[in-house]
Amino acid sequence: MRYKQIGKTNEKISELTIGTWAMGGVGWGDIDRRENIAAIHAMLDEGVNFVDTALIYGNGVSEEVVGEALRGKRDKVLLATKGGLLQVNNHVVKDCSKESMLTQCDSSLKRLGTDYVDFYFVHWPDFNTPFAETMHAMNELKKTGKIRFVGVSNFTIEQMVEAEKYVQIDVFQPPYSMVNRTQERLIRWVHDHHIGIMTYGSLGGGILTGAFRTLPKLDPGDTRLFFYDSFVEPKFSRVMKLLEVLDKIAAAHKATVSQVAINWNTQKPFVDTSIIGVRNVNEAKENCAGMHWSLSEAEVAEIDAAILKMEA
Repeated sequence: MRYKQIGKTNEKISELTIGTWAMGGVGWGDIDRRENIAAIHAMLDEGVNFVDTALIYGNGVSEEVVGEALRGKRDKVLLATKGGLLQVNNHVVKDCSKESMLTQCDSSLKRLGTDYVDFYFVHWPDFNTPFAETMHAMNELKKTGKIRFVGVSNFTIEQMVEAEKYVQIDVFQPPYSMVNRTQERLIRWVHDHHIGIMTYGSLGGGILTGAFRTLPKLDPGDTRLFFYDSFVEPKFSRVMKLLEVLDKIAAAHKATVSQVAINWNTQKPFVDTSIIGVRNVNEAKENCAGMHWSLSEAEVAEIDAAILKMEA
């Protein structure tokens, strides 16, 4: 496993972070709790030391799974969760008010079976609550020892500047992958300001695993249809052209397409760790095996050229 120091913290984190959105079940089909827990254990055994979850993932189900998986292992793992998004009457609502954030954090800690989390994120900015109020809540959680570091996800540069008037932002979580570079300018700005970066959607909802070669017929409620844009035409066909390049590079390394994608992400100097979703032991082992080798500069250049062609 490869490790980097994240932002201004003194924490050495694995370049892979265990992603647990799908473990919440909602929008991702059926889940097998035992397989999910085994997958977490397999990645920890391979040297991954960072687990990411959120209250909204399955309305607490993902946190419960993570809590069960980390029982007896908590002191060996860096743990992140997120608040600010709530499931209310089958609708997702943003609530980053101070009272709500304090309550959400307490409920997350209970589900996770821990007294603290290392990183606590504001999942999305809430425009109905002043940033001062939200960040004062984060400060209070930090002072009481319930969180160690403050994170934000899906913020703009302007929103981060405003938030930092009230609390130090330690880590930022944006989407980033071969099929989604829309936030790269923002990510580079964050990196230049010495704030840690964890990328999500690193495998593009699974399309960068190579598992999809024909346009899939997904259920209307499938997360991949509303959160990712690669599962509709014309982008799907463009991504398939990119996969042809990844196939060739994967074959040269006797590796898989997902390992190529993971290396492309983690080898970016402005990425500290990439969140990789995992649901079973086979996926866990495949993900981690990608850390045993690296892409050459020529291979990265070839992939970047293919990405530019896809984006054109």
